[in-house]
Amino acid sequence: MESDARSKKILCIEDLRRRILTEALEPGLYLDELELAEVYGISRPPLREVLRQLAGEGYVVLQENRGAQVAPMTHKTLRNFFVAAPMIYAATTRLAAEHATPAQIQRLKECQWAFRQAIRNGDAAERALGNERFHSIIGEMADNEFLMPSLRRLLIDHTRIGMTFYNPRKIHLAQQRELAADQHDQFIDLIEAGDADAAADLAVSHWELSRAQIESFVTPESMNLPLGRPPGVAETRGAS
Repeated sequence: MESDARSKKILCIEDLRRRILTEALEPGLYLDELELAEVYGISRPPLREVLRQLAGEGYVVLQENRGAQVAPMTHKTLRNFFVAAPMIYAATTRLAAEHATPAQIQRLKECQWAFRQAIRNGDAAERALGNERFHSIIGEMADNEFLMPSLRRLLIDHTRIGMTFYNPRKIHLAQQRELAADQHDQFIDLIEAGDADAAADLAVSHWELSRAQIESFVTPESMNLPLGRPPGVAETRGAS
């Protein structure tokens, strides 16, 4: 009985993560605890444990007297997202090249294989989730308890925005998506070779590839937000 309850709790947290990342649960949405408890077949106490864990990971925000809210994407969080992304990706990838184990590299290769399959199948959700898994593994390779929470939070918003970038109906982005997949192969090669400098440079180039498209999607002209690269990050060739 205890094993069954634990399985339901694990299923609940994994499914909620997926639904938030794919925007099946939209940013800013307040979650109905009674409905969730019924859907996942668990009682309120373990459900609240799940929501507290998701809050700790950055998927939801616990609001006093209102319950759990899917992490919103506000002007402020988006601005901070654009400033932090290249720095966090470069730092984690550099450390990954320095610390990755053979077992982790094998996991990264398997993740890339699945990512390529999602591309062939034209599945936007699996593409976005595959990209999130790929960079999460790189974060695990970095083995830095200070960077990992920041990377995890960054990937939540990047994956949600990426649902548009990876949509196969966006024909004009096909070339950028193919290049992004090719760069994943380059990440594997550089990390396996232990080339920390080149891996960090590639992380910034990889970010730049999708930055312009992401900016055009999330930033109406009237907002006029400074979403460019942070000081000290050199301009790299990306998507136009």
